This record gives sequence, C-alpha cells and structure tokens, in this order.
Amino acid sequence: MNSFGLWLRGFIPGPVVVNATERMRACCGALLGILLTGLVSHWALGPGAPLPMLIAPMGASAVLLFGVPASPLAQPWSIIGGNLVAAVIGVACARWVHDPVFAPALAVSLAIGAMFALRCLHPPSGAVALTAVLGGPAVTSQGFHFVLTPVLLNSFLLLLVALLFNNATKRRYPHSAHQDPAKLHKTSDQPSGARVGFTQEDLDYVLQQYNQVLDVSRDDLESLILQTEMHAYQRRFGVITCADIMSRDVVSVEYGTSLEDAWALLLKHRIKALPVINPARRLIGIVTQTDFMRQVDLQLYAGFEQRLKQFLRRTTGMHSDKPEVVGQIMTAAVKSAASAMHIVELVQPLSDSGIHHIPIVDDENRLVGMVTQSDMVAALYRGNANLAAL
Repeated sequence: MNSFGLWLRGFIPGPVVVNATERMRACCGALLGILLTGLVSHWALGPGAPLPMLIAPMGASAVLLFGVPASPLAQPWSIIGGNLVAAVIGVACARWVHDPVFAPALAVSLAIGAMFALRCLHPPSGAVALTAVLGGPAVTSQGFHFVLTPVLLNSFLLLLVALLFNNATKRRYPHSAHQDPAKLHKTSDQPSGARVGFTQEDLDYVLQQYNQVLDVSRDDLESLILQTEMHAYQRRFGVITCADIMSRDVVSVEYGTSLEDAWALLLKHRIKALPVINPARRLIGIVTQTDFMRQVDLQLYAGFEQRLKQFLRRTTGMHSDKPEVVGQIMTAAVKSAASAMHIVELVQPLSDSGIHHIPIVDDENRLVGMVTQSDMVAALYRGNANLAAL
C-alpha cells in the first residue's frame, strides 16, 4: 500500500476494545449524570430563569467522565478548573473583544493556553469558552455570573454523580496515580521488579520525546506495558502454572495448634512459614518465624533466647495473658494464589511485597500446595534454559 493509501486508512477508526457491559455502564452513567444535573440545576435556578438549566458542553464532559473515567482529561480538577477558567476567559472576550469572528477564536485559544498552564486540560471547556461568546443575549447579559450559574453548578453536579456512579460500578475515580512500590529495606535501591526491563526514568524520557498529550495517565501506561511484558512471557515460555512448581506435601497447622508445637515444626522441617487451615483444609491464615519474633521483641537482643522459650512454653492453669495458640499470632490477611494461575503473576508479590511464601488453593479455598521464592527462581531459570536450548 502506497503512502496515500496509508494516509486514507488514518480516517478509519480502530475497533473499540471494551465489552458490551462497559459500553452500557458508560451510557447509564451519562443518562444519570445529565438527568440529575438538569433536574437539580432546574430546581436551583428556578422556573423562568434567563439562563438554560444545562449548557451543551456538559454532554461532552459526560462522555469523558463516564466513558473514559481513567483519562487525565476527565479528572475532577480537569472539569472544574477547565470549565471555570474557560468560562471566565469566554465572558471576558465577549465583553471586551467586539469582533464577532475574532472573539470566539481568541477565547478558545486563551482557554487552551490557560488550561495547559493550570494543568486542567478538559476538551469540553473549549466549548464552554465558545458558549460564553456566542450564547446570545441570555448569556452575555449575565456577564461573569455565567461562570457560577450554570457553568460551575453544572460542572459540580456532573462531577458529583461521576464520583458516586463510577466508584459504585467499580471504576476507581478520581483515577489517582499508583503509589511507588514500598522500599522494604529502607535503602536507596529500587525494588527488585524495578531493576529489570525499563525504568520510570526510561518511560519519562520517551514521553518527553513524544511531546504530545496522551489520553492515558503515565501510571496506566506503565501498567499496560508491564502487563504486555507478562503476556509476552507467557506466550514465549508456555503455560507454567502454580500447580506445576508448587510443593504438595505442605506442613500446615490449625488455629488451635500450640505455639510450642508450631515452632517445633518450623525447626524440624527447616521452613519459615506454616499455612493455617481449618478442619476442612480451607486456608484461614499463615504463621511465619517473623510472627514469633515480633511477639518477643527481636530488637532487644539481650535475653532473646530466654524470652522466646518463655513465650513458647505452655501456660499452666485456666487463664493466660500471652498468646497460647497459632491463631492468636497468625496473619489472617494471607496472600494466596490459585493452582491454575500462571507463575508470572507471582513475580511481583514474591519480589517486591516482602512475601516469601504463597499458599496455593483450589476453587474452594482448600490448601493444595505452597510456592516459595526458591520455587520461582528454579522455574524461571528452567524456562530460560529451555528457551535457550531451542
């Protein structure tokens, strides 16, 4: 295909890669958003108000807030700040620039510049500026009151509905930036996962060279690239599941297992963690050496051995002020994985989250195995070795 043909293909939109449920969610959100904004604005402005209860740019804002709520252009400061600054500029141009052709052009241009400067770029705000100039006598007669009603009123109400609706339908909004991974060892080193592949500095450099506004946040872009890498790894190395690499003969304890017996199991089997299960073998927690150490204050080295022995020793009598069984010191919010899960999904928690053991469960949350950092190292090495041999 020649260059002209490729140029023509640029006019053909690509497929929308969202399912019917997400499309319906966006439509319902826009319906509720515009309906409630209109009803409340009509009540607030009162019957016979000189201004419309809704301005047309709210329709475009609804597309962003409900259709692409993760977009940087759809965040709360974007709609509030963008619409306000555009309205102010539009009213100013309408009052002080009398050329009917130049005034709207200047209003939109200055609005874009101001939104860039204030980091509140919101495409529908260009239409707000245009409405302030070309809205007719009903708008121009209001002067700067137009900024408050209906612009600020409409923007605030639509944003409020978006906050409630998006979060109720499991769409995080506002779409805040992901937090940097915690540095578990309190050093200047980056977490293990950040030392391989591309770095944040690499991505920042490429975005700076690209020098265009992206309708996706930097953090989401990074996440998409990482997920693409994970998918590519699965495609190259094939399906290696947790069931393929896990230990199956797992030493476990129950809630009522004594601390003394649990500690003895850790020493006997030379392991550092014990899954805690109920009589039906369903996972209810995990107890590690760290849990024991935390109870006897590891930071005080003097007399540590004696304190540990005293902690493990069973208390005689009916009452005890210290923990006596595993269930009293275990971690209940345990990270687990399904036996059919691909091992690549365990890389992040085992490398960057301070987790060394991940219990593997079946569909009914019954313990079926355990994957450790050693298992992952062996599996990833074997996968690379097999690929190199091809």
